[in-house]
Amino acid sequence: MSNMRTPFIAGNWKMNKTVREAEEFAEAFKKLYKDTEVKTAICAPYIHLATLKRIFAGTSIGVGAENAHYEDAGAYTGEVSVAMLEDLGIDYCIIGHSERRQYFAETDETVNKKLHRLFQGPIVPILCVGENLEQREAGREKEVVEKQVRADLAGLTAEQVKKLVIAYEPVWAIGTGKTASPAQANEMCGHIRQVIENVFGEEAADEVTIQYGGSMKPANATELMNMEEIDGGLIGGASLQPEDFMKVIDF
Repeated sequence: MSNMRTPFIAGNWKMNKTVREAEEFAEAFKKLYKDTEVKTAICAPYIHLATLKRIFAGTSIGVGAENAHYEDAGAYTGEVSVAMLEDLGIDYCIIGHSERRQYFAETDETVNKKLHRLFQGPIVPILCVGENLEQREAGREKEVVEKQVRADLAGLTAEQVKKLVIAYEPVWAIGTGKTASPAQANEMCGHIRQVIENVFGEEAADEVTIQYGGSMKPANATELMNMEEIDGGLIGGASLQPEDFMKVIDF
């Protein structure tokens, strides 16, 4: 397979920044940012999305949400729907992040519902998959991730999967300072691509963007991004400072 995929670096702020801090980041980052061959986005808490859309207007910097509900409206106190995000003009939405699975009872079933809803509109989903330390140490990491990918993408078409972004994030490397070695990260991204090929065909496998999402930062971005199967990064801590995030994009 030939890799014609555009590199894609997305920040994931998680539950960080006040509105003022988000504005300050956006203004500073916009000054630092220069159009590159790399697709770039910031995924932020809901309260920042309108601010980021306003400040990044006229640039090629995308704006993403960190989650969404699969129903368009209704009695779901505290939730935000895909329809609301579409109305804001949001570009991306993270689905199934390991923290959502771990702390907020997100399941492959709810992830699948959310993906189906997102694919009814223009927002590109960033689907997160990955194994925990126990599963990795038991040698079950490939089986675990394959099961997630198959369940999360159930019922989608090859055309939809081509537009998808998948972020492989070994749960044991998130916020722990541990990083999968470039070889480990590349091997799993290749495995995910093989699963996509088996289920959706070679064309879908060739076009789907697969990011690595476990403690990618300026110090290791070059090595990770030079791996053949890794198309980008979902960046946590290193996306909170404009200079750090720009260094990752400049890998």
